[in-house]
Amino acid sequence: MIEFEQSQAKARILMEALPYVRRFRGSIFVVKYGGSFMDSPDPEVRSGVAKDLVFLNFVGIKVVVVHGGGKAITRELQKRGIKAQFLDGLRVTDADTIDAVDTVLNEQVNREVSQFVSSHDCDVQRFPGKEVLTCEKLQGKHDLGYVGEVTKVQKEPILHALENGQMPILSSTASDEKGICYNVNADNVASKVAIALGARRLVYLSDVPGLLKDPDDPSSLLSSLAVNEVEPLKDEGVISAGMLPKVNSAVEALESGVNRVHFIDGRMPHSILLEIFTDQGIGTEIVHA
Repeated sequence: MIEFEQSQAKARILMEALPYVRRFRGSIFVVKYGGSFMDSPDPEVRSGVAKDLVFLNFVGIKVVVVHGGGKAITRELQKRGIKAQFLDGLRVTDADTIDAVDTVLNEQVNREVSQFVSSHDCDVQRFPGKEVLTCEKLQGKHDLGYVGEVTKVQKEPILHALENGQMPILSSTASDEKGICYNVNADNVASKVAIALGARRLVYLSDVPGLLKDPDDPSSLLSSLAVNEVEPLKDEGVISAGMLPKVNSAVEALESGVNRVHFIDGRMPHSILLEIFTDQGIGTEIVHA
């Protein structure tokens, strides 16, 4: 009897997911893969995220993954005896640092993410960001060195991979007009890629449950808000620090045609599926006003 009831519960979950599967089939979802779960010593945590991405692919959603790798970069710099420097939360990237960034993001992390996905019988296409993203040097009150801002996405190779049933895996690097590699904020890359591809959804996976009214109270999760509610929340200090680049990138994506943006905790088992395929969701979604 217990087994029958469990089977019935599974069936109800599948039936709840059905209208979402029907609605999203053939759509493009851009998923920004980041957060502490990327560095978890437990391979099951990372593999669990990969399984969710593969599930999306197998029900007909075209998934594009954008990843960073800040902690891996810092570890590589330590190995090389280079001290990591940050100004206003952004990594100062000199010539020695960009060499480490290039190696870590385009070779090590990109390969690792791709292997986790492909281990579940899903074809992938690796894209060092610098091969499909063009950038300009980021301008600001500080000279951050080889830190760029995406100005163009070469979408044809990415779309070609999707049409071939592959999952594109992009690193957060870009090249300037001279072909020089730059470090780029992964949240910004995800937004620019989603805009260029006309994505239906942009999903930010991180190590927080979403946007919290009170950062110390998980029960204060803002499950849904309109894009015109973002600025007041900034003024109140609800959206600040590390969430600012994500939210700013999310607003840009929404204002440029992306249907919805989600912020979810990648450490929680099946968080992507719960957010996308259930009525209640599990993280924060930002929608058009």
